[in-house]
Amino acid sequence: AATATAAPPVATQPVVAKPRIEMTPARMLMLFFISSESIFFISLIVMYSVYAYNFSSSQLEISRTFFFSLALFCSSGTMILAEKFLTRGNKKAFVGFLVGTIALGATFLAGQITEYIKLYGEHTTISSPGEFGSTFFTLTGFHGFHVFVGLCGLIGILILSRDWRPGHETPVKSVRYYWHFVDGVWVFIFSIVYLRTLF
Repeated sequence: AATATAAPPVATQPVVAKPRIEMTPARMLMLFFISSESIFFISLIVMYSVYAYNFSSSQLEISRTFFFSLALFCSSGTMILAEKFLTRGNKKAFVGFLVGTIALGATFLAGQITEYIKLYGEHTTISSPGEFGSTFFTLTGFHGFHVFVGLCGLIGILILSRDWRPGHETPVKSVRYYWHFVDGVWVFIFSIVYLRTLF
């Protein structure tokens, strides 16, 4: 009698699990904070647009402001690289790019401070007649304060990196969200306050 032969087993491809973004309470809190701060920035930008949009001042040095703005924009790239090397376990490169991010952020803040000093020397202050002084210093100053807070967070991470332990990735990701938010907001502020005066 003929015997039935068993069919060869069908090769199956292994199922690869897609990586998920772990949403920890710290990250959720940071995203909630960023959402609430976005409302404040939108309000300030609208206020500036309404009261001082038609103002054109030769006192604003766009080329100089672009230089320290570029430093802030580049800091987003160095922050991405810092986190990338952190996930690879390359602590030395992580610290290097983190220090670079801090230096670029500090460059932006120093540029903003020197701009304020120049404007104050030309008697343009927050209490100057007209709406420009109050809206300009309120909008850019509020953002500058957020940059300062972000720098404090980055320095805190740098201190943590001296004794790095599993679980420290969470504050890095939380501060990363905040730092990219600060950079993104400045794109709108720089466009509305500075670039608009060119047209």
